[in-house]
Amino acid sequence: MPAIRLFGLPTDINSSFERGAAAGPAAIRAALWSERGNMASELGPEIGTDIVFTDDGDLPLTENSTYDDAAIRRHVVMLQEDGEVPLAVGGDHAVTFPLVEAAATCFGPVSILHFDAHPDLYDDFGGNPRSHASPFARICEAGHAKRLVQVGIRTLTNHCREQAARFGVEIIAMADFTPDRVPVLDGPLYISIDLDGLDPSAAPGVAHPEPGGLTVREVLAVLHKQTAPIVGADIVEHHPGRDIGDVTAILGAKLVRELTALIDRNGPYKN
Repeated sequence: MPAIRLFGLPTDINSSFERGAAAGPAAIRAALWSERGNMASELGPEIGTDIVFTDDGDLPLTENSTYDDAAIRRHVVMLQEDGEVPLAVGGDHAVTFPLVEAAATCFGPVSILHFDAHPDLYDDFGGNPRSHASPFARICEAGHAKRLVQVGIRTLTNHCREQAARFGVEIIAMADFTPDRVPVLDGPLYISIDLDGLDPSAAPGVAHPEPGGLTVREVLAVLHKQTAPIVGADIVEHHPGRDIGDVTAILGAKLVRELTALIDRNGPYKN
């Protein structure tokens, strides 16, 4: 079974409204290792006991996107060349572009399962093509996604609707949502979870809360039905300054455990 390497990406330089997501990795890590809970997953295995799992801490990022993107790509390629699976905790959603770019460098175009309130398909946002509202436009135009399925979308501008049609994005909107509507994707599979994809009642600690979102159980149902080998994953956009009672950090820690167990269960990807 693959070894999983957790690392934090403490950056929010591409946030469009309010910075604060750079503190997300530390908050989620504190919840993960807190004695408040344990390391068991709902799939059964325990992190560190049944699953090989290492927490590498945070990458030393800067205020320069070009440098940071290169550092993220190097780190991910290094892990994947060693047969390990990267699990990143952000940070704002802009970090998903270099993460997926590195995965595609190693494995070719990937299937992407993306949880979010927003499609993040802007050609640029506020004049910034590397905005956290634009990573999936960059991923698609570079040819890194062989299939992109977005779950939980409930705010879709005309521009993003046009972008989705342009790139062939499959949007599973929240209206009349059921987990059964989400397909089981082929590998290699990459999973990206923006915490604002969940309803604010479950994840208040985000900069862009959008009512009417996914429940924790719905997210887990969609995750647990995926059977393809996973070559990378991220959990992004936790803003501790807007959290209430650390519930979003605790949710982020739970998702770390569940993604780790899912990566382990689905096994390594073989070209």
